[in-house]
Amino acid sequence: MIRSIKNVLLFNILMVMSCTSFAQKQTFDVVAYTLPKGWQEKKSEAGIQLSSTDTKTSAYAVVVITKSMVSSLTASENFNNDWLKLVKGTVQINGEPTIQNPTKENGWDIISGNANYTDGANNGIATLLTATGGNKVVSVVSMTNSKQYQNDLSTFLSSLELSKAVLGSKSYTNTVATDGVRTNAITGIWGQYQNENFSTAGGGRQATAGYDWREYYLNTNGTYQFLQKNISYLYNNNIVIAYEKGGYKINGNQIEIVPKSGIVEVWSKGNSDKAGKLLKTEKRKLEKISYTFTLHYFSAIREINLVLQYATTTTTTTRDGAFSSNNLFPNAWYYKRPFNPNKRSIELPEGTSIRFENNIDTAP
Repeated sequence: MIRSIKNVLLFNILMVMSCTSFAQKQTFDVVAYTLPKGWQEKKSEAGIQLSSTDTKTSAYAVVVITKSMVSSLTASENFNNDWLKLVKGTVQINGEPTIQNPTKENGWDIISGNANYTDGANNGIATLLTATGGNKVVSVVSMTNSKQYQNDLSTFLSSLELSKAVLGSKSYTNTVATDGVRTNAITGIWGQYQNENFSTAGGGRQATAGYDWREYYLNTNGTYQFLQKNISYLYNNNIVIAYEKGGYKINGNQIEIVPKSGIVEVWSKGNSDKAGKLLKTEKRKLEKISYTFTLHYFSAIREINLVLQYATTTTTTTRDGAFSSNNLFPNAWYYKRPFNPNKRSIELPEGTSIRFENNIDTAP
């Protein structure tokens, strides 16, 4: 293991004199760390989340260590991508990050930066450290809304060590996305929700209780799932649920969706938007489509969207539906993160034949 990388961390000025309250060092993937006493630890395939909360004051601190991922980009590009996904995609950031001078440690190019964020009525500080080496990238994110955790965070971050960067292979199978960092930036759940409405006699629009909900589930292993739930009060009295799964490949700013299977279920409508009885099941039309994708930050609503653009101007897709009326990107669909980043928003009815694989593999 290498020496501590505390010299590049933004909390180094807060170092404490004693570490007696900390447990023995642990290792996850290429990162060794020391868990602060009393903190909670939650592991997944994609990373580790460490956290502590003071229920009396509502103060909290959270640290996320991501699993190393394949990357062919530069250290600064990796930092910018992970800042967009892991920090800006999580909290409301106030301004651009303050970046420290990059350093090199045992084969890793390390960049760290921080910025203030707003959490309701409270303010906090978010720090991101990315290490790039051996065709891989690993990130550590910390967030806290209180000074009471600064000593814990300082000592924890000072305890971090990275194993020696080993040059990894750049070969991929057909099902694995070919741009590791761009994959890292867009993995997880992206959804699109639209209310059903109709034109009124006065020229306005009136909403019904119907809606159309679509969600992409992009896994880090290059597989995907797509789920759609449609309820219409204008054209029928049924609930339509469509599902497909397959693989995706990324090359630059192009993402190719390659479905392998799909089904459509039609249900009678129960109470509210609950499904009643399964009426029929049919095969879904499968479309292999290449999109141009962009991660766009809308500053007015402080929201990141995954924008998918289709080359043709005349044909929409079964999977995405009609083009968005937002013409900032022509021939495009806009998808955003759900309220719970790791949990689907679409509710499946009891008795469905859809076998949803909960393997999104996003950072916790």
